[in-house]
Amino acid sequence: MEQEIHPSVFGAEALMETYSDNIILFGPDALAQLGEELFLSDRKTILLVMGGASARIPLRMILGSPVFRKPGLNMPHHENVPPEPDTECVRAIVRTMEREQPDAVLAVGGGSTIDCGKMVAAGVCYEGDAWDLVLDRKKLVAALPIAAVLTNAATGSEMDAFAVISDMEKNEKWGSGNDHTKPVFSILDPTYSMSLPAFQTASGASDIMSHTFENYFNRTKGAYLQSRLAEGVLKTCIHYTPIALADPDNYEARANLMWASSLAINGLLSCGESTAWSVHDIEHELSAFYDITHGAGLALLTPYWMEYALREDNVWKYVEYGVNVWGIDAQRAPMEIARAAIDKTRDFFTSIGMPAHLSELGIDETHFDIMAEKAANGGLAGGFVPLAKDDVLKILRMAL
Repeated sequence: MEQEIHPSVFGAEALMETYSDNIILFGPDALAQLGEELFLSDRKTILLVMGGASARIPLRMILGSPVFRKPGLNMPHHENVPPEPDTECVRAIVRTMEREQPDAVLAVGGGSTIDCGKMVAAGVCYEGDAWDLVLDRKKLVAALPIAAVLTNAATGSEMDAFAVISDMEKNEKWGSGNDHTKPVFSILDPTYSMSLPAFQTASGASDIMSHTFENYFNRTKGAYLQSRLAEGVLKTCIHYTPIALADPDNYEARANLMWASSLAINGLLSCGESTAWSVHDIEHELSAFYDITHGAGLALLTPYWMEYALREDNVWKYVEYGVNVWGIDAQRAPMEIARAAIDKTRDFFTSIGMPAHLSELGIDETHFDIMAEKAANGGLAGGFVPLAKDDVLKILRMAL
């Protein structure tokens, strides 16, 4: 990793880091650090893919930036990508771009917008239906260069290659992507997240924590550094989320949450470990059938998964978590520490406004059977605790 660190990560100067071929510009006025050589060389048409209200401030800065005011540069745009991007949105943008023929994509918004931008970048390079690229990433062999301007600390899509797209008609939600869809650069200016509604801030933090839990709860012993890094991300979210909710303009809170978002999913926490994203697979089925926010669904399901997964042979991991993250007395019995840590996890999520029961969201058992079957087919057998269809059904029923 090559890196250039300016005097203050969270102060007036921007932080620029290079992770492989992904350049991160972090800090207030990070957009001003963007040089034409990073993205605009020989570009004639850049497609702007934008989210909702949070994209307006960075959009004004982009359109006013000298870098993007190059003579002859065309910048068509698509606004209001939905919170859970679906294949119809991707298809519609790809069809529109057949006329414009863009040679790059700039996604401005949260993780959903960036995910949509990734699949659009791939879709315009593919002759068939873009949904094919979601179902079979082997078909994703080319994509336009994509860059991201992040407005919400949540998914970490700004620093990875993957995208999650839904087909609401089929009640399916899948992930895809490879090196072709990894952003060339990402701009992370924490001030862009200050206008977010409280619920979006809280569900974003829940998503960050879930990404970290999925990496943290694994059976690999001896990965001391990765575990301590993960605990640091979790403690950052626990400390700063209430601050950001109480004081939305608090730069320190926004900056720490935004950096935690990227570090939770960029591969750093999972290096050398065998991980399986069990809660995500279950939640993807929930949000494929119901209109719920991804982070809220993860916050709801995680404590129930923790309860169900707890065993005598894995309680050591819960003890690490309870003692190192929540400060529970290490002299207590291991199972007692584990259950206290689970309770504290649930209490934290509810304290920031996340739901604790599926019934709160109007969800009953109607689709549990098919949801459990599809989730179990997604690779849950290799998780922290192997899960089959019946196990997923039990977790869903616990969550009612």
